[in-house]
Amino acid sequence: MDDAVTGGSPWRTNRYTQVGVLAVIVLCGLSVVGIFSGPSKVVIIAWVALLAMALAAFVGTRGETATARRLVWGYGLASGAMIASASLFLVPDAIGFDPKIGGIGITLGVLLGYGAHTIGHRLSHIEGLGTITVQLSAHSFAGGAIIGLIYGTLPDLGLLVGLSIISHKAPAGYAAARRLVRDGKTPTVLLLPSAAVGLAALPAAMITIQSTPVENALLFGFATGVFLHIAMDFLPQCETGSEFSDALGVTESAAVHAALDKLRIHAVISTISGAVVVVGAWALIS
Repeated sequence: MDDAVTGGSPWRTNRYTQVGVLAVIVLCGLSVVGIFSGPSKVVIIAWVALLAMALAAFVGTRGETATARRLVWGYGLASGAMIASASLFLVPDAIGFDPKIGGIGITLGVLLGYGAHTIGHRLSHIEGLGTITVQLSAHSFAGGAIIGLIYGTLPDLGLLVGLSIISHKAPAGYAAARRLVRDGKTPTVLLLPSAAVGLAALPAAMITIQSTPVENALLFGFATGVFLHIAMDFLPQCETGSEFSDALGVTESAAVHAALDKLRIHAVISTISGAVVVVGAWALIS
């Protein structure tokens, strides 16, 4: 069974939706344990990730209201915030534990993040292997596990870094829901990837691991590389054939190029704005 809607309301359910509902129930249980066992920050991050993706997905189902400018700002703010957060909060720890190993970790994170994304896109063209639900869920589980490990290693790490890192969940949910509805599939399947961050992050944060500075450098470096890859993947690429050009609602070539030129200005401003917000918040709380 796939995500297809056989008719009627787009809010039909299928096995992925049912697994998603179960995932939310399990997350509720893990959250209760997390509140009393220590990683309360991770509980907050988990639920913000779920609500951000789910609510943005709901908005994304209202495809007729979508605008290219809104998409650009969503992607730009998220990518800018992630780049600033990784640079401010993760890079110093990775280098502080061990400069060389931390650098190796960053390299591995970027390259493996790119490799997983590229292979995942290849699998999306193989029938039965690449539904959007599976891809997004795998991505969310991996990111959640890393978030849990870094907060488990450094529990004093502030909420700002975690919230910034998951900021891309909103535009990802929005874009995924629009794509699902356009293809005649139900957006309720996004419940699973929405909850997946918390399902992976909370158990990872509860695990106490006695690690050495070298291991911590590798962990924080790898986390930095992965999140930088995600951030760069979300940088708004206002090119012909992108989802931004598809959202313009125009088909005439000259008009498309003119509109994309205007969107590129918004792409730069939104990305810088996302970074400025994180830096400004850091300056206020430090």
